[in-house]
Amino acid sequence: MSIMFDTAWVRSQFPALASRNGSRPEIFFDGPGGTQVPHRVVDGVAGYLAGSNANIHGAFRTSRESDRVVEEAHSAAADLLGCSEREVMFGPNMTTLAFWLSHALACEFGPGDEIIVTRLDHDANQAPWKCLAERGVRILEVPFRHEDCTLDMEDLRSKLGERTKLVAVGYASNAVGTINDVAAIGRDAHRAGARVFVDAVHYAPHGPIDVKALDCDFLACSAYKFFGPHQGLLYGKEEHLERLRAYKVRPADNALPWRFETGTQNHECMAGTVAAIEYLAELGRRCLGDDGAGRREAVLAAMQAVRAYERGLAIGLIRGLLAVPGLEFYGIRDEERFDQRAPTAAVRLRGHSPRRVAEFLGEQGIFVWDGNFYALSVTEDLGLEDSGGLVRIGLAHYNTEEEIETLLDALSGIAGTAS
Repeated sequence: MSIMFDTAWVRSQFPALASRNGSRPEIFFDGPGGTQVPHRVVDGVAGYLAGSNANIHGAFRTSRESDRVVEEAHSAAADLLGCSEREVMFGPNMTTLAFWLSHALACEFGPGDEIIVTRLDHDANQAPWKCLAERGVRILEVPFRHEDCTLDMEDLRSKLGERTKLVAVGYASNAVGTINDVAAIGRDAHRAGARVFVDAVHYAPHGPIDVKALDCDFLACSAYKFFGPHQGLLYGKEEHLERLRAYKVRPADNALPWRFETGTQNHECMAGTVAAIEYLAELGRRCLGDDGAGRREAVLAAMQAVRAYERGLAIGLIRGLLAVPGLEFYGIRDEERFDQRAPTAAVRLRGHSPRRVAEFLGEQGIFVWDGNFYALSVTEDLGLEDSGGLVRIGLAHYNTEEEIETLLDALSGIAGTAS
């Protein structure tokens, strides 16, 4: 079945895209720090607070409606990730969930055991594991190749051994956009008897996720990076979740999927997360031309269409960036390898600090990030941390070629000025 992508319809769903900087529309290339949200997410959060706001398991209407919101959130998240709803838990954000998981796994690790992390990752996929060094666990770090910002896979394989208990790897780099071959990493790790934790926060808005095909043991993402509210999601294989100790108050429900959700959850953000996934499903049905497609099928179709559309945008963006005088580009630039990158570009402009470039663009209503984006080891290893890090330009499926042209014109303008 053919896949169609209606950019005009997509943009009509996001109220923020109507905002203006004077006479010009504002341009959102800040998605890696948090995407914009469609109308239905706003309505979902507000609607819950206005009409269903209560704690769960009560004997009255709003509590029963809250029960349904929580149940539907687990079902929708399962359709997003390709797993059972018993295998998904919610929390404040990916960072908190990763620290919870490291705490839960800590009792299984001891002196001499090894955990592998990568220098390409966000610190939220390093710090939770490095803290286990206090228990005598050895932390091994895999470097990345500076010339294209890809993981040194040979080094990773050389570090795997009988003492390896966990490999923590990002699906995609939030700093430079590299997509790692997490399926291959998982196969290698499992052959060594290790489990795999995947940080999919940056990847989730750009491509389909199938945790069963990846055969990862754990995977985390954040709804505010895939067009939803501030909410974290963690997948874990049921066999692991059944065994791990849950640290929580005694009267709480100890059955999956609620077992690891401590305290009262953010029900309004759960409602917003459902709305974000329903948005993706509607996009997928429109792409398929099939109003009857199931939610999982529709979400996969949406993300396949998003990936194809964004690849076209990324080609135009990166070609244009490479033509800007004095611009330094970090990451994969070979178009034949763009299946190995997300549409996220990291650059510097000679003679201008990253903050000044971001400020200059912001004054023109073009929103980009500067700094290290908590991928501190990336900017450290590239020798850029002490001079302000990087300028990060993040495309999403609601961006357009015209917006990219506006950005490139602005960058060419600042490139021709003195610092």
